[in-house]
Amino acid sequence: MLDHGGNLDVAVKRYGGRLDDWIDLSTGINRRPYPVGELQSWHWSALPSRSDIDSLHEAARQAYATTAPVLATAGAQAAIQLLPRLAAGGRARILAPTYNEYAAVLSATGWTVETIADLEALAGADLAIVVNPNNPDGRQYDPAKLLALLPRAGRLVVDESFADAVPGLSLAPEAGRPGLVILRSFGKFYGLAGMRLGFVLGDEADVAALAGMLGPWPISGAAIEIGRRALLDRDWASATIARLASESSRLDRIAKEANWALVGGTPLFRLYETGDASAVQARLASARIWSRLFEGAPGWLRLGLPGSDAEWARLTAALSR
Repeated sequence: MLDHGGNLDVAVKRYGGRLDDWIDLSTGINRRPYPVGELQSWHWSALPSRSDIDSLHEAARQAYATTAPVLATAGAQAAIQLLPRLAAGGRARILAPTYNEYAAVLSATGWTVETIADLEALAGADLAIVVNPNNPDGRQYDPAKLLALLPRAGRLVVDESFADAVPGLSLAPEAGRPGLVILRSFGKFYGLAGMRLGFVLGDEADVAALAGMLGPWPISGAAIEIGRRALLDRDWASATIARLASESSRLDRIAKEANWALVGGTPLFRLYETGDASAVQARLASARIWSRLFEGAPGWLRLGLPGSDAEWARLTAALSR
């Protein structure tokens, strides 16, 4: 498995403690998750029905402000694994640096993969991939400029896994256009990554093809019910967007006091230039706080947002030592 953060077993093995001693800030997962509430027994015991899945798809359309076909998957990663099968192969271009699974999955399935640094260089690719906002540096791309690329690529994939916190960036209202595929993650913004839920928004042909690859029960009954509840709760989403915006600024202030420079980020995570990220990670780990490093960028450290006053206090204390 490639490194994406969240590997607390590595932290425990290297630095000690128990799993529940640690604050995992190595990912961009909201540490104040959606309140799930109680589930009926049939959400666990019965096979999901077509109407159950349809109700989740409709909730996703409402949450993402789209009328396009939607497909629920076991996380955005499940959709990424299937992307190479939407076409016979060819040349893929990925706007980089970004989430490292795209290059790995496409290369393993015979695609010719190019990583490029300029948005316009995506033109001419059989498969063009951009993450908006980007992971790990938070770069944002104008939706209109992305749409302008659509006629110049065989298929344009826009990964909006972190777009819930910045909904104005989303191309979801434009979904349904031939050649445009949008991926959404549920678990990050809603803080329920272990539930494994994501969505593909696209035209009828692409969504039908992906649905055929997944088979009849791509997600669990519990994921359907929890996802439906959360996506329809727009009051919770609005309050969470406001909180994350405020608290990401709070984290930037703490980092500035530690003499780190902000590289970028989203409201769910921040990326800093620290000078020596390995040393900083070790210092935080001594306080049982886990962070994310990046190969090839020895000064970069990524931190998610603490989820409680106690976690904020631990992080502040660890950085003031």
